[in-house]
Amino acid sequence: MWRLIRIGALLFILAVVAKSAWVDRSRTAEWKTSLRVAIYLVGTDSSTTSGRYVSGLRKAAFDPIEAFFALEGKRYGVSLPDPVEVYLAPAISSPPPVAPFGGNPLSIAFWSLQLRAWAWWNDSHKGPKPDVRLFVVYHDPAASPRLPHSTGLQKGLIGVVNAFADSDHEGSNNVVIAHELLHTLGATDKYDPNGNQPLYPDGYANPQARPRLPQRRAEIMAGRIPISETVAEIPADMTQVVIGGATAREINWTK
Repeated sequence: MWRLIRIGALLFILAVVAKSAWVDRSRTAEWKTSLRVAIYLVGTDSSTTSGRYVSGLRKAAFDPIEAFFALEGKRYGVSLPDPVEVYLAPAISSPPPVAPFGGNPLSIAFWSLQLRAWAWWNDSHKGPKPDVRLFVVYHDPAASPRLPHSTGLQKGLIGVVNAFADSDHEGSNNVVIAHELLHTLGATDKYDPNGNQPLYPDGYANPQARPRLPQRRAEIMAGRIPISETVAEIPADMTQVVIGGATAREINWTK
């Protein structure tokens, strides 16, 4: 009996959240006003590396993301001169709940609710109400040479981005942030999960190029620059990525 009550309560909450999320997604997909994106900096360990790095970050570090969307938006005829406005929230120390990758739909739905509750409790942003909230969790590269998977949820317009606490990775961190931001807007991955190789043609920045390989830039949702049929490189910064035609359609920039 109590199990059924708990499940019923969860389904009711999910229905309410889903309705609110649908309204938010519909509004953001119209591109009538600039999309307000709040970035929350999260330190993950007690070492001085990530803590010192996070404390030294300023909003200017994320300006390339705004410039990228402005340039790509103009290329696709978006009327807004600044499609994306980034706001930097004060740093927080509480880590987000860990996603149950490979879990069943119920556990994933429960994690989604946990994430939104955690985000509400740890919301440190004092500026205009954001349309999208991205929590960037910084890791000491010496302690965590491989990062956990990042997540961008269209339902809830929220994302958790794992990044390196190192200035040499600032550009590539921004690429991941932009990638997850686009996930919250409905864009899908365009790479083969078995090997992370970009998928042709939608995962190529310039699928019409002859010869096809090597490519010079990466499609943002593919995340890598195809060099050969088996080799692809991680872009160094936002100047090495573009929004491809399929992604532009998914975020309502083109029909």
